[in-house]
Amino acid sequence: MRIFDMVNKQNAHFQYFRDNELWYKTDGDFLFPVHTAEVGTATFKRTDKAIFFMRWIRKYKEELEKEVVAV
Repeated sequence: MRIFDMVNKQNAHFQYFRDNELWYKTDGDFLFPVHTAEVGTATFKRTDKAIFFMRWIRKYKEELEKEVVAV
């Protein structure tokens, strides 16, 4: 699935916090982390537009794809 399709007209919803990562899930059920070390003093809402999270969605999607290729 393309990144654009994952974020277009979708929201991301906060799921939980673990190991210095905020975990969000898109309306399309893609679960991804936001590393708190990268965000400084930014404010993150419980629910926000998925397009705002495109950086982290792309990064995590690429990590998952590398793991699949390595297997």
